[in-house]
Amino acid sequence: MKPAALRVFLLWLLLMLAGAGVVWNSHFTTDMSFFLPSRPSAEQQVLVDQIKDGSASRLLMLAIEGGDAVQRATVSRGLRQRLVEHPDLVSVQNGEAGGLEGERDFFLRHRYPLSPALDAQRFTEAGLTQAVANTIDNLSSPVGLMLKPFLARDPTGELLAVVDGLNPGAQPETRAGVWASRDGERALLLLQTRVLGSDTDGQERAIAGVRSAFEQAVQASGHHQIELHLSGPGQFAVSARDTIKNEVSRLFLISTAGIVLVLLWVFRSPRLLALALLPVASGALAGVVVVSLVHGTVFGITVGFGSALIGEAVDYAIYFFVQSGRGGLSTWRQVFWPTIRLGVLTSALGFAVLLFSGFPGLSQLGLYALSGVVTAALVTRFVLPTLVGPQLSVPTPGPLVHRLLPLLGQAHRLRAVVLVLAALTAGYLWVQRATLWDGNLSALSTVSASDGATDARMRADLAAPDGRYLVMVSGSSQEAALQAAERVGERLDALVAQGLIGGYDSPARFLPSEQRQSARLAHLPDAQVLQERLRTALADSPLSADKLGPFMADVQAARERGPVRRADLDGTTLALAVDSMLVRGPAGWTVMLPLRPAPHAPEADMPVQRLRAALAGSGALFVDMKTEFDQLYTGYMEEAVQLSLVGLVAIVALLAFSLRSPARLLRVMMTLVLTVAGVIALLHLSGVRLHLLHLVGMLLIVAVGSNYALFFDRAAAGEALDATTFMSMGVATLTTTIGFGTLALSSVPVLNAIGTTVGPGSLLALLLSAVWIHPAHRA
Repeated sequence: MKPAALRVFLLWLLLMLAGAGVVWNSHFTTDMSFFLPSRPSAEQQVLVDQIKDGSASRLLMLAIEGGDAVQRATVSRGLRQRLVEHPDLVSVQNGEAGGLEGERDFFLRHRYPLSPALDAQRFTEAGLTQAVANTIDNLSSPVGLMLKPFLARDPTGELLAVVDGLNPGAQPETRAGVWASRDGERALLLLQTRVLGSDTDGQERAIAGVRSAFEQAVQASGHHQIELHLSGPGQFAVSARDTIKNEVSRLFLISTAGIVLVLLWVFRSPRLLALALLPVASGALAGVVVVSLVHGTVFGITVGFGSALIGEAVDYAIYFFVQSGRGGLSTWRQVFWPTIRLGVLTSALGFAVLLFSGFPGLSQLGLYALSGVVTAALVTRFVLPTLVGPQLSVPTPGPLVHRLLPLLGQAHRLRAVVLVLAALTAGYLWVQRATLWDGNLSALSTVSASDGATDARMRADLAAPDGRYLVMVSGSSQEAALQAAERVGERLDALVAQGLIGGYDSPARFLPSEQRQSARLAHLPDAQVLQERLRTALADSPLSADKLGPFMADVQAARERGPVRRADLDGTTLALAVDSMLVRGPAGWTVMLPLRPAPHAPEADMPVQRLRAALAGSGALFVDMKTEFDQLYTGYMEEAVQLSLVGLVAIVALLAFSLRSPARLLRVMMTLVLTVAGVIALLHLSGVRLHLLHLVGMLLIVAVGSNYALFFDRAAAGEALDATTFMSMGVATLTTTIGFGTLALSSVPVLNAIGTTVGPGSLLALLLSAVWIHPAHRA
């Protein structure tokens, strides 16, 4: 290798190593932030935080199947015993009595300010008589084992009132003493993770711990036919990451193998093959580096998109080797490079407009494509010629190329047919314009329909919140926000009593406002009054007032201790529950109350109008998260279309300036527009509704198709189209189709959309480009 070539190679290698260092330290993620706004309003930010880190995002639902009810209950108890001390879990519930032992002491200590049953009548003589009688009756019930040890301390049953108040509304079915599905075929558990819902590594660790504990519980029980099924946001995130990682790796290997085989067949040289992959490697690495440096986090979908960019980046090396191998390096620089450069600029303009998107995933894809394409082109122009040297030998076009080339002379005969089809396509798209696009964000989700149905069924069985429906209230202080949540809770309680909703969660259940706690404590009489009332109230009771000294002491201690404050929750599982629903923001405090649908509501729907009417005048906001994000997504779609139109105008202006001929501009733009329109029509006819990533695919069609259209435009403008140029375009089309077409095999919607769009689009762009060439312009 000559000194100049060595210096260029070493410089390239140094930059690649530096880029690899950046990538090694980059943060990759597959969470929902790919689909969330990058510049949300204050209200949207709360919604985004709830989706990423709220209480609903930390839930894991477990279903135990197989065996009979007793066997499933045995495994359920064994599993809960093994998980209750797991460091990544803060709550493990399966419905068995005593499931809140970890918080029992806290509830017992603070039962009076927390008890929803403590009102003005509770500690009157009549109230004490009734409360103690109820407690004695409960001793013979399943909860009697929990109450009996504390009878002398809590004869009025405030501990039970606190525990019952934590989960009001609909409750799961019970079989053999544990929660079960409505049909009784599955035992159920509900877990809450300590790690954030957006911490996929933490969620994966927690899920692995659950599976390990389940295996141990099964082994201990001897019921080996029992199976475990998990669902919830954490499970979906972990599954999505594994799916994306596996498919990206698999499709990368498939596309790389296909492209390598094609290039070996064309070049017949391992050296040229290795050199041809330099722009590919450079572009892919540069894309990740720039995205990481600009955004700080790289989405998994962006990396998957990078595997497809191979098909675009390798085109430049193909043009260089095939065209300069026959005409020489100087000729390639003077004759062909300007056309390639114009195609690169066209691609860059198309992707550059995406940088202004408020959709972070779209912005990343635009930045990645822009960086990757430009880097690949620059490496082709300045690095490859130095490394190759003056002696470049590429096999001449074979018989297949010479047989296909004459067919180009007949392609112009299809112009009338193409124009008729273009008119029909335009009419079809106009008629179907209302059904072309899918405005549902779930179209981009990796969750399958069956997994989604299973999740919905498990949530309905457990009466668990799904995070879709929220009521939000705000206050200038924590106390004001909790008071507002309590007022709204009273309205929601009425809806629960009417059966319109299944229930709701509120931080005010775990941490009532100081105002409400003080009001409850005010109903506690002093020691002398309480003793007198007890003697009268228990005159005919089997429980003697003389045995209730601990009760008297606890009441006086509660009067002196005062209300529970947030700091008192530290060290309990209640702290996480409160903090996930009570959020401090720059403008004050916001409380989020997740709603649960009524047990038998169709498709877990909510009576939206009744809810809004019930909340009218309360200052609360009812939010349907799915509807909100679908509206956000629709807004991003409209924004992306507008940005694409801006990019189209910029591309037209660039081509008009460069070509300086209305006829040539028309030929190039007709190829690109008809290709995009044709692909849209084909996708819609096959039953596909377009979403955001199809739009990205269309931009890629413009990027790829512009090269073909510009090369054929040279021939249509009078320059000869020889076999070598045709061979370079044919090979480039084949590698592009392989690179992008393999993504059509993906089960990940965003990758599949790019593959089904660009794969056929590259072939159609080549064919339409040939239609405008005249037979006299062939060499």
